[in-house]
Amino acid sequence: MNGEGPMDTLVALALGVGLAAACGFRVFVPLLVTGLAARFDYLVLGDGFAWLGSDAALLAFGAATLLEIAAYYVPWLDNLLDGAAGPLAVTAGVLVAAAVLDGEPALLRWTLAAVAGGGAAAGVQFLTAAVRALSSAATAGLANWIVATLEAVGALVLSVLAVVVPLLAAGAALLLLVLAWTRLRRRRAVA
Repeated sequence: MNGEGPMDTLVALALGVGLAAACGFRVFVPLLVTGLAARFDYLVLGDGFAWLGSDAALLAFGAATLLEIAAYYVPWLDNLLDGAAGPLAVTAGVLVAAAVLDGEPALLRWTLAAVAGGGAAAGVQFLTAAVRALSSAATAGLANWIVATLEAVGALVLSVLAVVVPLLAAGAALLLLVLAWTRLRRRRAVA
C-alpha cells in the first residue's frame, strides 16, 4: 500500500488490522501469509520490512507456523501456550500492521500499528484464550482440538482475506473485537 491519500491509508489500516487480528488466532500464520504475499508481489511492504518476504524469513515463518499449529494439539501445552501467545501475538500484530502502512510518516505508522494492530491482536488473543479455557473446563480439554482447528483456520482465512479484501477483513476483526469486549464485560460483571 502506498499512503497517497486518505483512502489508501484506510485500506492499508484495514489490511494491517485484519492481519493483526489474525495474529490473535495464531502468531505465525499472518506473518507467513504477509511474507508470501510480498514475495509474489501481491503486497507492497513499507520501508525496512522487505525482509518479511525473504527466503530465510519464509522458511522460519513456515517452520514456526507448523510447530505452533501442532503444539496446540497437545492437551496441556495448548493452555500453557495461551499465556506466552498473548505478548507474541501483540508484537506480531504491531509488526504486520507497521509493515503494510507504507508511505505513512513514522510516528503515524507506529502509532496506528501499536494501537490498532496491537489492540486487534490482543483482543482476538483474549477471546481465543477465553474460549480455550471454557473448553478445558467444560470438557476436561477433550474438545480443545476443535478449538485449535478453528483457530488455525481462522488465522489462515482472516490473513488471506486481509490481503485480498482488506475492508472486509477489518470488519470481521471488528466483530471479533466486539465479541472479546462483550466477554470481558461479562467476566468483570461476574467477578
